[in-house]
Amino acid sequence: MRFLVPFEASRPKTRLDPVLDADERAAFARAMLRDVLGALRATSHAPEVVATAPVDGNLDNVPTSVDDRPLSAAINARLGGTDPVGVLVADLGLVTPTAVETLVEAAADGDVVVAPGRGGGTNGLVVSHPDFQVDFHGVSYRDHLTVARAVGVEPRVVDSMRLASDVDEPADLVEVLLHGEGEAAAWLREAGFELDAGEGRVGIDRTA
Repeated sequence: MRFLVPFEASRPKTRLDPVLDADERAAFARAMLRDVLGALRATSHAPEVVATAPVDGNLDNVPTSVDDRPLSAAINARLGGTDPVGVLVADLGLVTPTAVETLVEAAADGDVVVAPGRGGGTNGLVVSHPDFQVDFHGVSYRDHLTVARAVGVEPRVVDSMRLASDVDEPADLVEVLLHGEGEAAAWLREAGFELDAGEGRVGIDRTA
């Protein structure tokens, strides 16, 4: 299956500014992107990066197109047929091939499959209905269910901790350190991050 992977290459992960400088945010964002691409390729799917600017770094020859339109417009321009197309966001620091297959397998019984993210976002889609259009603004998970029903499709929802856990805030790094198995988790450890299991909720600390 063809998978579109949208990637903010111009100013990635700005909400991680309290713990990472601009160069570190860019490097960490690319590490998560490579984890997503690796999980897709390990399951024999064909990823294509849709980036807001040219992407620095090695992506193992994954096709990359630069599209400076808003995310929804860039993705919708690549949808519209009846062959299934997947969409997987680039900041899934916990993604695994098994998680990807959970999303794909759900598409066997539905024209629109949605993997929600925490806080009302959408982290994964598989679409095979020609009239479905994405809308990644606001509470996009709820909006995607509404759009699917408006075109006559009952959407399937994939409940997956690994697909739901995108990384936007410093607190999200805890999940990557706890559960991550790929390059993003290794990058954090090499940068000196570790879990802080002191009083109350587990947090992060940086030793270097």
